[in-house]
Amino acid sequence: MAQPVGAQGGTVPLVLDLDGTLIRTDSLQEQALAFVRRNPFAIFKLIGWVLAGRVALKEQLANAVQLDPEHLPVNEAVVALAQREAATGRKVVLATAAHAETAKAFLQRFPFISEMLATDGKTNLKGKAKAEALAQRFPEGFDYAGDSSADVEVWKRARNAITVGASSGTVRKAKKVSNVIEVIPRTPVLKAFIKCLRPHQWAKNALVVVPAILSGLIIDPANLLPLALAFFALSLTASATYVFNDIWDLQDDRQHWSKRRRPFASGTLSLPAGIAGALVCFIAGLILALLAGPAVLQWVLIYVVVTLTYSLWLKRKVIHDALTLASLFTLRLVVGMVAVAAEPSPWLFVFAMFFFTSLAFAKRHTEIARVIEKGGFWVNGRGYRASDLPLVLAAGISSSVAAVIIMVLYIIEDAHQQSFIKNGDWLWALPPLIFLISSRIWVICQRGELDDDPVVFVVKDKICLAYAAMTGISFFLAWFGVPL
Repeated sequence: MAQPVGAQGGTVPLVLDLDGTLIRTDSLQEQALAFVRRNPFAIFKLIGWVLAGRVALKEQLANAVQLDPEHLPVNEAVVALAQREAATGRKVVLATAAHAETAKAFLQRFPFISEMLATDGKTNLKGKAKAEALAQRFPEGFDYAGDSSADVEVWKRARNAITVGASSGTVRKAKKVSNVIEVIPRTPVLKAFIKCLRPHQWAKNALVVVPAILSGLIIDPANLLPLALAFFALSLTASATYVFNDIWDLQDDRQHWSKRRRPFASGTLSLPAGIAGALVCFIAGLILALLAGPAVLQWVLIYVVVTLTYSLWLKRKVIHDALTLASLFTLRLVVGMVAVAAEPSPWLFVFAMFFFTSLAFAKRHTEIARVIEKGGFWVNGRGYRASDLPLVLAAGISSSVAAVIIMVLYIIEDAHQQSFIKNGDWLWALPPLIFLISSRIWVICQRGELDDDPVVFVVKDKICLAYAAMTGISFFLAWFGVPL
């Protein structure tokens, strides 16, 4: 039988579950993720522990990974309830299926806890085992706050029940077996998952249309379907990689000023739910890519491989990370090109690499500047130091200037030779407009007013949108041959 820690006398206690109740996440899942993140090949050892049984798994992970409770998301409503009850002199007990060594770490963070029961080396304190342990420890009764269907067995033995973020089915079961005195609602899973997919980032995938426009193939109605399929295929697979990235970067995101509000980091979306949803999106994206054509599927898979390589490794490599991000933008153009069988344009790809490299450096500049404001030295989860700020600034601005130069060379060397360009003189408006867009981004960046993603800033900023609209108008005037 699992043994209580620090047993005290007292009136009918308030007993709290840990995972999904006191904290908005699962400590075992957090430990497993942290263990694999240290060394991805350790997943084979983890599988061996799983096969050895639940108790053995918890004990091994408790010894291998020490969680930092200070950075785990808590359920504020449960904490407020426990603090209020503890202030009246009531005993607050933590009863968890987590291993005792893991659970002890939470006693210091939550000083209102006066006693603890947890899984030991023999008993997995969950369901009936937890109910029996609490009934023996508190024969005069107890109130219990839990979140899952496994807690129904505990509520059967409790005087009163409190459901925390439980499903409607679990709440109904609790009401059948106990006196439910409070229902703390759960965060809508679908809403949290959609946020995790970052649908606002889908605007980036509109780049798939650019090759069709620049090659004049956009006017052929037959190209609209493959472009639409390519857009949604890339969007769904990219969203699936966002989910993976957020899971992999969970610990770093919780220490970030804005990323800590992401669904996984904040605990509003569970890891299993997110993984299941991401798999559905990934498979759907691949099906759409195949419908758009084998070449589209090939390049979408290449995009996924590059993205995962970035998430697992390259994002921590100075300079390489910015080039990889720029490559991902360029790959979107490639997907659009193969979707309509457009002629490859080296000018477009080189311009895109320099322009989006500049944006990537703007993102890193913002992160480094925030670290400096807080007196830090390293950018958490990245390879940059505070002293790298001048280098990043120089690389970012020079990349933007290089993009403008590439556009000038394209107009001089190639644009006037394209059959679909009727009046290339209008294209001379493009270099200064691109320069204005880049300059505005860097001005805002230098002022410390840029959010994490400069692309999101561009699609929301009215001035940048006006410059972009003028760019599009200039191109179409050149296309239709409107005289100056």
